[in-house]
Amino acid sequence: MKAAVHDQTRPATVRVFIALAPPDHAKEELARELRPAYATHPQMRWNRIEDWHITLAFLGELPVGTVPLLRPPLAGLAAARRSLSLALRGSGSFDDRVLWSGIDGDLDALYALAMDVRSTVEECGVVLEERPFRPHLTLARARRGDHSSTGEIARGIAGFTGRRWPAERLHLVGSNFGRSSGPIHYRDIEAWPLGDGSSSGS
Repeated sequence: MKAAVHDQTRPATVRVFIALAPPDHAKEELARELRPAYATHPQMRWNRIEDWHITLAFLGELPVGTVPLLRPPLAGLAAARRSLSLALRGSGSFDDRVLWSGIDGDLDALYALAMDVRSTVEECGVVLEERPFRPHLTLARARRGDHSSTGEIARGIAGFTGRRWPAERLHLVGSNFGRSSGPIHYRDIEAWPLGDGSSSGS
């Protein structure tokens, strides 16, 4: 009986995206730059540093049973691609609400990887929204009615340029968005190492 109740409460869908993640030292470097803003803008909804990521494709809510179908083709795609040399650089905002850090480095390869990820996902039957790929790291969101904080913070770290780092793993990530009143948390469903580009699929 308890098992039946557990099955009924298990979510039938999961919110999923595919991403790259900066290493700890790169995140710590940017976090140090943000410390003054953490102090002066505590009202911002700051993302947890451990959750910082660069979204390549947002898949939205998927049936739980669809997720295993993504694993083999994404593993093959990762093996066929080289690691990328990236860096965190500058800042800006979307719609005065979302604060982000920009991405620098092997941008042509990053755009190509994002396109290949989208194609692979669509071949698995997942319908993606038509949205331009704008590589960035989401740092925080302003509360409703706050139209100035993101611009102030972005101007303060506009000159930031982090050290380069290798993006070496492709992450399939799930989130609890909309399932609780607390902050959004992310978890790796699976991650695959990027290869050396020598696969026949490259």
